[in-house]
Amino acid sequence: MNHDARPERRFNLLQATALNMSNMLGAGPFITIPALMMTMGGPQSMLGWGVALIVALADGLVWSELGAALQKSGGSYVYLREGYGRETWGRFMGFLFIWQFILSGPLELATAYIGVAQYLQPLWPQSSDFTRLCAGASVGLFVIFLLYRRIESIGKITVALWAGALLAMAVVIITGVMHFDAKIAFDFPENAWQFDAAKWVALGAAARIGIYDYLGYYDICFIGDEVKQPGRVIPRAVMLSLVLVALIYFAVNLSIIGVVPWREFAGSENVSKPVVTMMMAKIYGNDFAQLFTVLVLWTMVACCFALLLGYSRIPYAAARDGSFFKVFGRLHPRMGFPHVSLIVVGVIAAAATFVKLGMLIDGLLTTRIVVQFAGQIGALVMLRRLQPEMVRPFRMWLYPLPALIALVGWIYLLVTTDRVLLGYGAAALVVGSGVFVLWSWKSRSWPFVAGK
Repeated sequence: MNHDARPERRFNLLQATALNMSNMLGAGPFITIPALMMTMGGPQSMLGWGVALIVALADGLVWSELGAALQKSGGSYVYLREGYGRETWGRFMGFLFIWQFILSGPLELATAYIGVAQYLQPLWPQSSDFTRLCAGASVGLFVIFLLYRRIESIGKITVALWAGALLAMAVVIITGVMHFDAKIAFDFPENAWQFDAAKWVALGAAARIGIYDYLGYYDICFIGDEVKQPGRVIPRAVMLSLVLVALIYFAVNLSIIGVVPWREFAGSENVSKPVVTMMMAKIYGNDFAQLFTVLVLWTMVACCFALLLGYSRIPYAAARDGSFFKVFGRLHPRMGFPHVSLIVVGVIAAAATFVKLGMLIDGLLTTRIVVQFAGQIGALVMLRRLQPEMVRPFRMWLYPLPALIALVGWIYLLVTTDRVLLGYGAAALVVGSGVFVLWSWKSRSWPFVAGK
C-alpha cells in the first residue's frame, strides 16, 4: 500500500467548469429565492445578487492567480500556508482554515441536503419535515457512494450531472420567457428604493444569500493535483463558471418572480416552500410540476457531488502537509483517492442536515470570510511582495484593484451579519487559536521553536 502516491491529472477544462457550475447551480436559487425576497421585502432584493456578483468576480481573480501558481490539492489551505510562511504564520493560518472548515464545509453541504428535503415535499406530501430531512441526509450518504471511485470516472459523472442541472435551468428560463408578466416581476412595495441604515443592513443580508448561491466558483482549486494543465485550466474554469452562472441566475430569478408573485412565497411561514414547483404547477399543472421536481432534485445531487468532491480533498492536503491527522492523508490503495477524508467530511455533512437553513448560510460565511476569503487576499499580496520570481501562469488583471474590491465586499458582508452569529464565529476562531497554541507547544513547533 503506497501512502505517498499522488492522484493523476485527469480533469480538463470542460470537466473543471462542469464541476464548478454543478456546485453553484445545484441548490442555489431553487431554495433561496423566498429567503432573498424577505431580506428587503420585494424584487429590489435582487440587488443582493448584483453586490454578490461584484465581490465574487473580484475574488475569482484572487483564486485564479493562486490556483494557477500553486497547483496542488487543498485550495485555500495551500494558499494560506505558502502566502504567510510555511513554518511560521502560514502554519497558523493553515491550521485555522482547517479548523473553520470542519465547521463551515459540512454546513455548506448540508444546505443542499436541506434543499433535497424541501423539494421532496411535492413528491411525498404525507411525510413529515423530519422524515424528509432524514431522506436528505440519506442523499448525503449516497453521494459518498458515488464519489467512492477513480477520478476519471468521477469526471464523466460530473459532466452528466452538470447536463441535468443545465436542463433544469433551461426549462425554468424558457417557461419564464413564455409566461413572463412584468407587473408581477416588478411589483415593488412602497419606499422600495429609499435607503436608510436598516436597508443597507438588509442589502448585506441579501448579498450573503447571493454569495451563498455563487459559492463553488473555486471548487476546482481544491483538486489542483488532479487537473490537466492547471495553470491554464483553473483560471478559465473559475471565471467562465462565474460569468455563465451569473447569466443563468439572472434569467432564472426573473423567470420565477415573473410567474409566481413574490408575496405568495416570501411570507415567513412559507420560506421553505419549493418555489420552482409552485411555478411549474401554475403553468403546467401538478403532474408536470412533480415530474420537474425530480429534475430539480437531480441538480441538487449534482451540487452535493461537486461540493463533496472538492471539500474531501482539504483535510487530505493538510494531512499530507503534516498539519492534520495522518490518517486523512491516505489514498485508496487501488483507486487512488482520499477515501478517509471523503467519508469523514461526508458523514459530518449528512448529520448537519438537521440545522435550520438560514443559520447554516450565515454560520458558514461568518468564520469563512475572516480566515479563508480575507486571508487569501493577504496571501496573494504577500506572495507578490516576497516571491516576485514565482511562476504565475495567470496574473490578476488590474492588480491590486480587484483584491481591494473583494476585501471591502467581504468586510461589508461580515459587519452586516447578526451580532450573535458573529460572536459564535469569533468564539470558534478564538478556541481554534487556543488549540493551535496547545498543539504547537506539545509538538514543540512554531511559535515555541524558531520557524524556518
